[in-house]
Amino acid sequence: MSSFLIDILPKKLRQLIQYSQAYIGLIIAFAIITAWTTSLIIFTNINIPETNKILIIFSILWQAFLFTGLFITAHDAMHGIVFPINPKINNLIGHIAVGLYAFFSYKKLLKRHWQHHQNPASELDPDYHNGKHKNFFAWYFYFMFRYWSWLRFSGMTIAYHSVRIIFHIPEINLILFWAIPLLLSSIQLFYFGTYLPHRKPSGGYQNSHRAQSIYRPFLWSFITCYHFGYHEEHHKYPSVTWWELPRIIKNNKALKSVQTP
Repeated sequence: MSSFLIDILPKKLRQLIQYSQAYIGLIIAFAIITAWTTSLIIFTNINIPETNKILIIFSILWQAFLFTGLFITAHDAMHGIVFPINPKINNLIGHIAVGLYAFFSYKKLLKRHWQHHQNPASELDPDYHNGKHKNFFAWYFYFMFRYWSWLRFSGMTIAYHSVRIIFHIPEINLILFWAIPLLLSSIQLFYFGTYLPHRKPSGGYQNSHRAQSIYRPFLWSFITCYHFGYHEEHHKYPSVTWWELPRIIKNNKALKSVQTP
């Protein structure tokens, strides 16, 4: 329901609708976290030699997609929009999501993410290159190095071997369905969420957000990075959830068609 229609409804009904809408983000976040956990448990317990190779490849890609979903969920929590009516629960979801993703500190990521929004594609942006590492691979490794933490790496290593020993999970399963999907997810997030939107166009940046959107069909936009290709819109409307971004695109197109003579 559009915000205009909500605004003209009676106050109590308006509050009820807004309250119910606030739970959608929480439900979606819970679904992503549950799907990631369930898939990881199932995949790490399958018999690799007896499993179809195509199914294994699909499972790796699926788990990578869910890893990305964890990070996107944490990202929305950083904007306070997973569960806006309760900041404590909202931030708890963020802590859980980045913890499951790669043992990240939610508070540190929150600080860096807002630095990114306040100073996009500049020397003050922690996600931007340093003026030298501009191509994809150099920027990616520079980006990863800036977020590297030996403490976090140690925690992940301990968790990896603890899970392997305690639950008797074959190491190949952990590599295929935990380590590789995490790596693929980091590449996916960087490519579609940082490199493509924030690399400097040949004609220079065209807006104050120093971001550009890649407009793909709905399904392809969702698969590539949970609609994060609509990056200029995200910077313009940071309080809009990832799953609402296509509606913003649709509304903007409709508005332009009306304004065009």
